[in-house]
Amino acid sequence: MKVLLPIMLATVLCSSLAISQDCIDYGDYMHWVGEMDTPGFAYRVAISGTHAYIADGEFGLQIVDITNPESPQSVGDVVTPGLASGVAISGNYAYVADRTSGLQVIDIANPASPQIVGSVDTPGWANGIAVAGIHAYVAGGQFGLQVIDIADPASPQIVGSVDTGSSAFNVVVSGPRAYVASGYSGLNVIDITNPAVPQIVGNIDTAGSASDVALSGAHAYIAGGSAGLQVIDITNPVDPQIIGSVDTPGAASGVAVAGTHAYVADGQFGLQVIDISDSQSPQLAGSIDTSGAPHGVVATDGYAFVAAGEAGLQAIDIGVSQTPQSIASVETPGMAVDMAITDGYAYVATYFGYSEYFSSLHVVGVADPETPQVVGSVNLAGEIRAVAVSGDYVYVAGNEGLWVFDITDCENPLAAGSVSLNSVHGITVVGNYAFCATIQTGLWDSCTLMVVDITDPEDLQITGDLSMDDSWTDIDACAIAVAGNYAYVVDSADSGYGRLHVVDITNPETPEIAGGIDTPGRALNVTATGDRAYVTVDEVGLQLISIGNPVAPQLLGLVDTPGAAQGVALSSNLAPPAVVFAYIAAGRSDLQVVDAADSMAPRLVGGAYAPGSAVAVEIFGDHVYVANDESLQVLPLQCEDPVAIEGGLEESTPDGFVPPAGLYLAVHPNPFNPQTTIVFALDRPQFAAVEIFDLHGARVRELAAMRYGSGEHTMTWDGLDDSDRAVPSGSYVVRLRTEEDVQARKMMLVR
Repeated sequence: MKVLLPIMLATVLCSSLAISQDCIDYGDYMHWVGEMDTPGFAYRVAISGTHAYIADGEFGLQIVDITNPESPQSVGDVVTPGLASGVAISGNYAYVADRTSGLQVIDIANPASPQIVGSVDTPGWANGIAVAGIHAYVAGGQFGLQVIDIADPASPQIVGSVDTGSSAFNVVVSGPRAYVASGYSGLNVIDITNPAVPQIVGNIDTAGSASDVALSGAHAYIAGGSAGLQVIDITNPVDPQIIGSVDTPGAASGVAVAGTHAYVADGQFGLQVIDISDSQSPQLAGSIDTSGAPHGVVATDGYAFVAAGEAGLQAIDIGVSQTPQSIASVETPGMAVDMAITDGYAYVATYFGYSEYFSSLHVVGVADPETPQVVGSVNLAGEIRAVAVSGDYVYVAGNEGLWVFDITDCENPLAAGSVSLNSVHGITVVGNYAFCATIQTGLWDSCTLMVVDITDPEDLQITGDLSMDDSWTDIDACAIAVAGNYAYVVDSADSGYGRLHVVDITNPETPEIAGGIDTPGRALNVTATGDRAYVTVDEVGLQLISIGNPVAPQLLGLVDTPGAAQGVALSSNLAPPAVVFAYIAAGRSDLQVVDAADSMAPRLVGGAYAPGSAVAVEIFGDHVYVANDESLQVLPLQCEDPVAIEGGLEESTPDGFVPPAGLYLAVHPNPFNPQTTIVFALDRPQFAAVEIFDLHGARVRELAAMRYGSGEHTMTWDGLDDSDRAVPSGSYVVRLRTEEDVQARKMMLVR
């Protein structure tokens, strides 16, 4: 009897931030959400209503609509005569500290058309500014604090000043006092009861150079350059006391406080989040890369807005002030350049730089993702740039050619063969061929596809080649992916150009250009599956391209990501819509996760951050592996949204079952103990995944995920989960996913 059960299968969504689960929702953590590049160098930012006001160096004041923080939009700007370094908002006016041009007063009643309406020169550099009532307070460099009457914004007047002993960088005002971050003079507390005669009433020297200050309750928080964050008790303004500090990895230049956290703009190390619930023992809670070097930060309404220097405005979701942490990591000496994983081993290619000029292939055991270990290494002369695995061999390529190692003994790779090639940057192995993306130098540089016959790994033969037809000469990167009868080659120039080439390899010995499409920046990597190509574009992000018609590939969607997008891996090799997530190795931004289910509108979900610069990413089992220039990081997969099972669930399979022709899935015996046989058939060669789920939608075990030939295939399930633990008695679902269909059967384990 056949019973159709209306059921939805899904991986279990996380109810907490614990990383011990099989998957997490990266969107539940602090993550980068959007940016807007400004024409200058973003020093400071102020927020008022739905607008961000950016002091943008030589390009003055930039006004940005942040109604949707994921997509900030420029609405207006005005160039100031100096170098806009600080900004404060009061009513319909923006007050800009304009370095050598003092204070500039800008009417922002119409954000689309801001106008300078007044100004006053100040002694020294106007670095930072605060506004309270009818006065503006300017941190005036070596001339300390300047007090300016702004009762008439069109005619501001300096009414008082006080020397702070060192260059004043920024200022905040609370009640009758101004608190000035005064470089190597630390924090100055200034009585402004009489604006004409401001008086320093308290001072404390802080470690490092005090660059910014924020207040919360009875505490001042100082961004202290190389000394990180300093927490100062200002209960007694005459005698401020440092009560806590935390070192940050870079140079702390900006700080904002919201609730129990301080947000520190930290030089080349992005935004550092510090738990200040215990003010005497602040603790680093998380960090996030900001593309550029941040100088100023504002935290409001669940977002941090960062003035990130040359990268402009960065928006970060701080609803949760933690970032996902690695499940485990292992040091892989050298700078990682590429990685491949198979059969419980990761093969990580690293390079030791020009001073030593040699490379290593590290073999890392990852069968237990919580305890990865380097179990073997091979040193090679020159520079490795790419690695691929197929069967019992690992293929390593670099500036001097292609090497093949026998990995029958996975922990002890043995040299099998090699062939000389010029500057290999990418490699894919399919069947009896290795497809290598190389850079050929000469009068015209070119990314060239070299085809190597690997039928005999000890006697490699170059059998075909094809030069990509580009119009630029400064090519510095190329990579390759193969799907079906086509190779997808990306190349780029250091001048910023990039292109995806589609190459017909029906006859690998005579490859031919079929089509191509330009990319909006330097194309660094590519993967392809079904009718989609996924291209990482350096400082841009991920580009989704339709390759259903190889002669005329078409741009579908583009998603901005932080960092330098390099390696990319997909959540499965199934054709869309089964491909849900793309995982991107994004330089200093480490791992970024993109929901690519809608090819026309891919969406950044979130990311994880680790020391180093991520260059390669692979998915193995239930985990994501990220290779950076310091280590191999192990992270959880992104939890999937619920996925409907097409068709019904057959409750049992009767004895004497005769399989029909074409695609099918069957289970027998059912019920079973201790094991059952799963039979499926394919009507053509294709990728297939066989997985076991419980009735809550949590995946129990992955039995297979690979390419199969046409015809019938058989496997058994012994009632164990992915950790080889016995599952309890009850009902389970086996699901078959292929490139063209999804089928499922219900089965019962009786112990």
